[in-house]
Amino acid sequence: MFKLVKKLAVGASVAALLGTFVFGRDVFSYVRTSASSVRDAVRAEVPVEFEIRRAEQMVGEIVPEIERCMHVIAEQQYDIEQRTESLQKQELALSDQKAAILALRSDLGSGKQSFVYASRSYSSNDVKQDLARRFERFKTSEQTLERDRDVLSARMAALAANEDKLDNMLSAKQDLVVKLENLEARLNAVQAREAISDIKIDDSQLSRAKELISRLDHMVGTREKKLDNEGRYTGMIPVEAEADATKNVENVVEDIDSYFESSDGLPTSPTGINSASL
Repeated sequence: MFKLVKKLAVGASVAALLGTFVFGRDVFSYVRTSASSVRDAVRAEVPVEFEIRRAEQMVGEIVPEIERCMHVIAEQQYDIEQRTESLQKQELALSDQKAAILALRSDLGSGKQSFVYASRSYSSNDVKQDLARRFERFKTSEQTLERDRDVLSARMAALAANEDKLDNMLSAKQDLVVKLENLEARLNAVQAREAISDIKIDDSQLSRAKELISRLDHMVGTREKKLDNEGRYTGMIPVEAEADATKNVENVVEDIDSYFESSDGLPTSPTGINSASL
């Protein structure tokens, strides 16, 4: 194992030295450019469908972060509720302390030397000492209340920031989902168009059928012309061609029959050949 690592290290060193010798200071630029070209070539070969699936997975990985943010927000909301209730109690207690301090201060201002509270008698000096202690506690409680208010304000600001973050994340995720759905629909449309354009129509059968029909038309037409020409070249006059014969033509036929009438009643040719022998 050590020998293999050593060989790899030596090979890498030789390659680096050779590259430095050939390209000089630009060797690292060539290496980065080559790596970038290879990376781009590999990315270009990745199917779009796979990239869409990968993007959907990345969008899905946002969900745990959204859930974590929602959990933090819930904790902050509960903490703020508890702190708000605590502040309200502190404010009530501070108000009671203030009222007691002002009452004792009013009693001392009367100039009396003794005072009775809850059936017990207190000297003016006792009241002063108690009033001093109460006043110190009041100031401490007041400072504590002010600090707690600042903490509550900071917590509420943090909650508002996290709520904005959550809203932005939800909105961004929804936008990404819509964009992915749009991309997938567009890809399906492109694939459908590509499938249509890739259809190869074999028109050879159609061409052969057209050729056969043309050949049959030629054969039938030739036979029709042949039948039409048979009467024309045998010397016979087509009856349909004389349908509009005039009266003079009919008289010529009668004259010929009368002229060539033989003794047996059959017409003959001028040479005496019987027409029946034809």
